Amino acid sequence: MLTTIVSLMATIWAVLHPMTLLLVSVSFLIVADYLKSRRPKNYPPGPWCLPFVGNLFQFDLDVSQLHVGIQKFVKKYGNLISLDFGNIPSVVITGMPLIKEVLTHMEQNFLKRPMMPLRERVFNNTGLLMSSGQTWKEQRRFALMTFKNFGLGKKSLEQRIQEEALHLADAIGEEEGHPFDPHLKITNGVSNVICSITFGKRFEYDDGQFQELLRLSNEVIYLEASMMCVLYNVFPSIMKYLPGSHQTVFRKWETLKLFVSQMMDSHRKDWNPEEPRDFIDAFFTEMAKHPDKTTTSFNEENLICSTLDLFFAGTETTSATLRWALLYMSVHQEVQEKVHAEIDRVIGHGRQPGTTDRESMPYTNAVIHEVQRMGNIIPLNAPREVTADSTLAGFHLPKERDLAWENNWPSLSYSFSSLLSCKNLPSSHQSMRS
Repeated sequence: MLTTIVSLMATIWAVLHPMTLLLVSVSFLIVADYLKSRRPKNYPPGPWCLPFVGNLFQFDLDVSQLHVGIQKFVKKYGNLISLDFGNIPSVVITGMPLIKEVLTHMEQNFLKRPMMPLRERVFNNTGLLMSSGQTWKEQRRFALMTFKNFGLGKKSLEQRIQEEALHLADAIGEEEGHPFDPHLKITNGVSNVICSITFGKRFEYDDGQFQELLRLSNEVIYLEASMMCVLYNVFPSIMKYLPGSHQTVFRKWETLKLFVSQMMDSHRKDWNPEEPRDFIDAFFTEMAKHPDKTTTSFNEENLICSTLDLFFAGTETTSATLRWALLYMSVHQEVQEKVHAEIDRVIGHGRQPGTTDRESMPYTNAVIHEVQRMGNIIPLNAPREVTADSTLAGFHLPKERDLAWENNWPSLSYSFSSLLSCKNLPSSHQSMRS
């Protein structure tokens, strides 16, 4: 009997060509992938997906221009579209009405941040930006309370900004009117504001350690937008063994973590729980209240990651916006002259500007908002996860299947010169589109 079975198996193996086996295997995998990722009934429309990679290769290799590629699908399918990035099903929400509905009327269904593989490798559900659940609630509440307390009886955030503005003006003055690249000086100034809150100190613009910190942060932001990092998020089990920019990102994040860890060691030497000087001191105090680290998120790893989140959020976004403002001011000098005239009229030369001047400077306020609209530095906001079955714009979004991306990129044409036709502009927020 055994001889017969062996003989039969040998005959079958001889008949089946290895190429046939390969074709059958590939066909099986494609069918399995289709059944796993097929779209539910009444799902948002979107382009046809390839097996395994989804819509990933329907975009340009420059991931920093992802929003531009998405716009062509928005024009074709509407303001709520579905896209699959590898095995990650996603929906992209475009336009203020839909975004407002999601973030105000359906916020409980979209509160959770998904943990992308690259961020999970670096942060592991710690910090402020990408954490979820109890960790996010505790860290967010603590950060808001700490920032509020540092404005009471101590140097306020506005005072810190005003002081750093003087240092930045001095650094620009050292150029003596010669052409120079303002990128680094602006980044230095903006970063020093958040450093004064998180680390309790500002750094001189020529400080080597500070410059290394800024260089690493810029490189991380640039590299995380590379295709290799996107592929790591889609195929982490494969990409973790391959060389590429994603491996460089991991090494640089570890260096940044080490910098914060060294700052923490320095703080411990003269930490006084009764007089916290900055965010790190305040976090030490909170850690002391929770000796059982298994029941709380107040531990050293969360301190490191929350500090880095604050550093990145308080540096890159503001400095990029200021650089856009300088660019637009140089291109539209007629707008620059009107802003300058309003500053001279309201503030003059004897004092620094403050938030109380905002109501008296409607034109400058409108220009700032127009810069933020045109220089949209985060066209696709950090994604959220659908945590409950939801209906949006008549379409069904199933629980725990989708990532929801907020698309802030304007689809309409616009002109900065539209400001020139504005008369008696109110200081409240309004659309500046022509």
